[in-house]
Amino acid sequence: MILVNLLPHREAARKRRREAFFVALGIAALMGGLICGAVYSWYQAQISGQQAQNTFLKSEITRLENQIKEIAGLQQEIAALRARQNAVEDLQGNRNLPVYLLDELVRQLPDGVYLTSMKQDNQVVLLTGVAQSNERVSELLRNLSNNSPWLTRPELIEITGKALALSARDQRRVSNFSMRVALKRATDAQKAGTSANPAAGKPAPAAPAAAKG
Repeated sequence: MILVNLLPHREAARKRRREAFFVALGIAALMGGLICGAVYSWYQAQISGQQAQNTFLKSEITRLENQIKEIAGLQQEIAALRARQNAVEDLQGNRNLPVYLLDELVRQLPDGVYLTSMKQDNQVVLLTGVAQSNERVSELLRNLSNNSPWLTRPELIEITGKALALSARDQRRVSNFSMRVALKRATDAQKAGTSANPAAGKPAPAAPAAAKG
């Protein structure tokens, strides 16, 4: 006996394939949604972590900036204290400058040179005097320029010849001169003396003596 299927089997197969396609499509959409959600969550976690790091870094930067400001303020205070300390030391050292000046003039004046006046204006000293010859004045300039730790940069202003009457019959030719010389501050002179002779240390002030004859 021959059986004949009179049902629309092609339509049923097509319907099954369509249903399978839609099921597969739904599963793929669901999987895609899950994957997208997972990726989105991962990126959100990364962004949140980076934002937390940025917030931490900003707070640390702010804290460091405050510390830098405090350090800068401390450095300014230290610089101000050092400046005041140096000013006090300069004042204490400069109190003895007249003693050093007179002592150095006594040491550096060659024989045959006499000082008649001396005037100090800040760190510049104006000297006037009488010398037996121009060579004596030149020797004084060399001494002040090379041999003195307290006097420097001597400059001859004027030198003139004059006849000096020692008696009614005896006359001698002398040279009147004026010069200026710079007087070093106590700290500068001590530094120069220490660098030139480290074992010498601070120069001791000597008692002022009279000008050499």
